[in-house]
Amino acid sequence: MLIVHVHVHVKLECVEAFQKATLANARESLKEPGIARFDCLQETDDPTRFVLVEAYRDAGAPARHKETPHYQVWRDAVAPMMAEPRGSVKFANLFPDDSKW
Repeated sequence: MLIVHVHVHVKLECVEAFQKATLANARESLKEPGIARFDCLQETDDPTRFVLVEAYRDAGAPARHKETPHYQVWRDAVAPMMAEPRGSVKFANLFPDDSKW
């Protein structure tokens, strides 16, 4: 299991459009066999900051995800909405046990 936290800071005027595009991407992403979970979190103290929590079933799943049409539509749609480049941090899952995913 590979968990990726994607940190996103969007322009204030783009918050609603970013939410819409990101939720559409998340819904389609959950249909991918390599994705166990895809959460979209918005910071309560600063609504322009988001964290996408992506749980992949195997190491190759992130690359396959980036090849999907819905990801590419999302990537291109949100690019001009960014207040700064997005970044990510990768984690190995320790608990719960991978067999439950």
